Parts: sequence; C-alpha cells; structure tokens
Amino acid sequence: MSTSLLYHGWGVRGYRQTAIGFEEGMIRFVIEQDPDTFRCANCGSGQVMRSGQTCRRFRTLPIGGKPVWIELPIQRLWCISCGKTRQADVSFADERRSYTHAFERYALDLSQHTTIKDVALHLGVGWDMVKEMQKRRLQRRFKKPKLKHLEHLAIDEISIGRGHRYLTVVLDLDSGAVVFVGDGKGADALKPFWRRLHASHARIKAVATDMSPAYTAAVRENLPKAIHVFDRFHVVKLFNEKFSLFRQELQREAEGPLAKKVLKGTRWLLLKNPENLDDERDERKRLEKALALNKPLATVYYMKEDLRQIWDQLDAAAAEVFLDDWIARARASGIRMLLKFAETLIQHRRGILNYYQCPITTAALEGTNNKIKTMQRQAYGFRDREFFKLKIFALHETRYALVG
Repeated sequence: MSTSLLYHGWGVRGYRQTAIGFEEGMIRFVIEQDPDTFRCANCGSGQVMRSGQTCRRFRTLPIGGKPVWIELPIQRLWCISCGKTRQADVSFADERRSYTHAFERYALDLSQHTTIKDVALHLGVGWDMVKEMQKRRLQRRFKKPKLKHLEHLAIDEISIGRGHRYLTVVLDLDSGAVVFVGDGKGADALKPFWRRLHASHARIKAVATDMSPAYTAAVRENLPKAIHVFDRFHVVKLFNEKFSLFRQELQREAEGPLAKKVLKGTRWLLLKNPENLDDERDERKRLEKALALNKPLATVYYMKEDLRQIWDQLDAAAAEVFLDDWIARARASGIRMLLKFAETLIQHRRGILNYYQCPITTAALEGTNNKIKTMQRQAYGFRDREFFKLKIFALHETRYALVG
C-alpha cells in the first residue's frame, strides 16, 4: 500500500505498510515508522538510539462494514541529548488511546446525528468509549464558557430525577447557549456563577427569572444595575397552579351529584387558552356549562384570561393601568384565591412591568429544559454528572431529527 493512501485514507503519515491480514471479519494493516522520523518524546532531539520495541493495535476507520485495525511496533528510543528512554510518539493517535484520530473524528461526527448507543453499535465498540470521546471534546470547548459578552440572562431550575434533585441553569438569551449549570436550586447554586461573572467584567443589562425570593435577592445583590424581569410564563403558571387548587376546593364543596360531575372533568379545559379549545370534542360547550353552574369559578376563569393581557399592552403606562385595574377587580371579587394572588402581584409589580423596559422571558430556557429531559433518556453515560453538564452546555448546537 502506498504511503499516500495511508495518509489520505486514515491520516497516517510517516509510516509504511509491511503486511496486511484478514482475520475474523476484520482487516489488519501492519505498518512501521520511518527511522528518519524518530525523535525523542522528551526533548524532541533526533539524536536517538533504538532500545527495543512494543507492539500496539489501533482501531481506525472501517472499510464498508469491515472493522480495520492498524498494528504498529512502537520503538523505544534512548536519547543521547537528554539521556532519557521513551517510546516514540504516535502521530496518528493520542497517548493511551486504542484508536486513531480519524476514528475519533468519525465517531464524533456520527454522534451529532444519533445517540451514543447507536454510534457504539454501528462501530462495534463499547458505549463508554464513544462517551469518553464526546466528554474530552466537550471539555475542550465548554468547560469554562466565556461570560464577558453576556448582556441578557434567564435563570431557572430543572428537576433531573427522583428525590428532588435539581440543577440551576443560566441561559444567554442573545445566543441561546447555556453558560452555567449549578448543582441544586436557589441562591447557593448560583454562587460560583456570580464569582466568574464578576471576574469577567460582563455588563449585564437584564435578567429574567421566576418570582422566587431567592432569585430576587441574588439578582439584587449581584446585579443591582440590571433590569430584573419577572417572567410572564412563571406568573401565569403560578396562577394556573392556584386555579387548579381552587377548582378542587369547589368540587369538594359542590352540592349534588350533577355539580360534582360537571366540575370533575374541567381541569384542563379551564387551563387551556380559549383559542385552543376543540369544538369537535365539545370542549367549549362543557366549559361554558361548568362556568354557568359556578359563579366563583367563572370569575376566576375570566380573571385568568385577563391576566395574560398585562403583557399585550401598547406601552408601560397602559400596562400599569391594566395591572392596577386587575388587582382592584381581584380585591373586589371577595374570592380568597384572587385576594392572595393580587397581593403577590403587588409585591412583584415592578418586576412584572420591567418587561416593557426589556421584553425578555425565560421561554427559551423552558425549551432548553425540555431538551435536557429528552437528552436524559438517551444514554446511561449521562449518569456521569460532569458529562451531563457538558452536554447541557452544547445543547444550543444540538439538532433533533427522526431517523430510521
């Protein structure tokens, strides 16, 4: 085989083939290094003498469906210049690796289109080998994301399994890239991020979070000049959670079997946006029947629909008037659930209206959280917490497609 084919086919340069063999469905190429290229692995000197050799095998790119191995007797060299005895460097593979650079690049290219398990099955190797390839590449690229360019952030936590295990994720809203993943939730999980952010001298303009007191205090302390926006998604989500509890309470207190039956199946109808109701399944009629049967339920439902309009006003002044009107109507209703939620909005009034200074939300972060949950189910390798975090950093480059 010519040296040019070794180089262009498998990235092997400075070696020549001495034999080729076929065994158990595999192809084996035996090569040797050109003595003129021997260099000391310690000092790089060319003044070396041979001192024995050891044979190693490297997995390289397959030919069709046939696995290919490269067998190389690696020369031990004694250096006249430094007096050290070292094995000659292998130019086409990393130290202590049983595969070539070309094989690693091929496996990583496949990993962008399918799972670790599928790549391992296709190449006939263990999934842990493919995982380690990915991990090293991710460490080189994402171990310490640069923070100096950050301007708009979103912060939220995600549950990663049973036992109330959480990760706190910080997203760059301008690029869509995750820039920090902390263990746990709350202010303590963000401490390493604040230290790195201050050291980077980044100029943060705005931050979007939920209404958690921990996040509020952390942003106020570490980013006092940034605009803190309480995300509309979390405000509506909190109202829906309270609404579900309110419906359950009404159902328990309802008099007569008819009233109980009407309220029992209305949870998702009440939480759905009106434009998403399915007329073919009579969802709109069922909802109207439930609202007609229970006045407090109808009041809370229509207040829920009005709540979404806070973020649809023309400007901050109109939004402020609308918010104050919503709070006044909630207080006038006399319904305990609305009274409590009105007080919550009063406490977070400034952060809600800050949306009109900087219209950012954590919607992109919610999409990232969904990707994380999907990714969790793809491979056992994600039990490695460090590897899992690195994969999260690379999510903005991930593309999902149906295959097979």
